[in-house]
Amino acid sequence: MVVEQILVTGMAVFCYLIADEKTREGALVDPAGDFDQIFQQVRAHGVTVRWVINTHWHFDHTSGNEYVIRETGAQLLIHEKDAGRLTGVMNRLLTKSVGGKTSPKPYRALKDNDIISIGSVNLSVIHTPGHTEGSICLYGEGNLFTGDTLFTEGYGRTDLADGSERKIMESIRNRILTLPGETVIWPGHHYGRFPKSTVREQKKYYQQP
Repeated sequence: MVVEQILVTGMAVFCYLIADEKTREGALVDPAGDFDQIFQQVRAHGVTVRWVINTHWHFDHTSGNEYVIRETGAQLLIHEKDAGRLTGVMNRLLTKSVGGKTSPKPYRALKDNDIISIGSVNLSVIHTPGHTEGSICLYGEGNLFTGDTLFTEGYGRTDLADGSERKIMESIRNRILTLPGETVIWPGHHYGRFPKSTVREQKKYYQQP
């Protein structure tokens, strides 16, 4: 399994290239912008991008969907509870404000426990509401891509549209921190000192009340 963490845009978003080393099929998670950097990694690994996966609907993670899909023919995946907001008025306006174009509608709406196959690599969808109602994490081969549900120091804000402090803490404690301690956490933003962490490390900060 190939994992490339690519820091993009002025909002310090992490885009991820995930690929099967043998088949060279791949996915881009949250390709928000800075496409030269993204496609430099795609070419370096000789990857054919099959999927674009959004961890949630916010424009800072989705504003590059249209460009990447147009360039690669990839198919778009997002959780069913965020699918409608992805192409809603607010996201369209904010996407335009950063030079992006309205995202295409998803090829498939995801649900909890769905499997996304990338060659022989299987990613399991973990529904983690709180930052948005349809926020997801992607789990496979000891790696967890957490979007804005969990950073290496803190977690995503819960004071927007469909956010919930109660739900995000439940998601962190019950869906993320119950995974094996050595699971590598790949966050959605570079907010903090470290670009990645582990479940074991994060458990130190989220004790049950």
